[in-house]
Amino acid sequence: MDTRPIPRTGERIPVIGLGTWQTFDVGDGDREPLREVLRGYAGAGGRVIDSSPMYGTSEEVVGDLVSELGTKMFLATKVWTSGKAQGIAEMHRSLQRMRVETMDLMQVHNLLDVDTHLPTLREWKAAGTIRYLGITHYQLGAFDDLERIVREGSVDFVQLPYSVGVRAAERRLLPAAADTGTAVLVMRPFEEGALFRLVRGKPLPTWAADIDCTSWAQVFLKWILGHPAVTCPIPATSDPAHLADNVAAGRGRLPDEALRKRIVSELGL
Repeated sequence: MDTRPIPRTGERIPVIGLGTWQTFDVGDGDREPLREVLRGYAGAGGRVIDSSPMYGTSEEVVGDLVSELGTKMFLATKVWTSGKAQGIAEMHRSLQRMRVETMDLMQVHNLLDVDTHLPTLREWKAAGTIRYLGITHYQLGAFDDLERIVREGSVDFVQLPYSVGVRAAERRLLPAAADTGTAVLVMRPFEEGALFRLVRGKPLPTWAADIDCTSWAQVFLKWILGHPAVTCPIPATSDPAHLADNVAAGRGRLPDEALRKRIVSELGL
């Protein structure tokens, strides 16, 4: 799989990540499909796995299965509570659940009590308990606040929604990330399945072969990766076949700006 650098350090991470919202919240239930997903992801060169205390048992399931796999991953999670003491306690639980002493990336989930948590994250980074810190939000209405913090230059990552159908981040937030050297994780790359419903029954256009795509999923992911400010989209799946399809977007040619605009136009978006 191709890689891109984290701007602040130059460390390279794979261009396709793995989200865990809903998909890894299985507790002690059937984990075998998720084992296959992780084996396939690691086998394709994938390393970036994103979770959160908000996602039920996902952190624990990720920790257990990655430990079984025995492959070093770039693990990301979030702090999702109010209050300094509560945030510290929750982050310690996340470390335990994900079975690590050092978290690769800790993010403030949906900016909840962000002014309290960011100083703690800076302290943890200085102490080596986390390697990178970031912020996230899923609502377009929060983009002004995300941009303000990104422009301050105090975070390493920003996680945001961006897709061929939802392009608000292009106006100011992605340029802010590019200007400040902030890595960008992209959530909801398929708009929770809405993009697939849009193209249901439509054959792949001939231009898909020009960017080495054999599915609409790959087109949607490569469209995102065609933006130079994006570091890594993180589609979530518990289906090994969907995982294989997604990671294939991490190889081969990407659309230039002209083709990206054509894709938007042809989809009527």
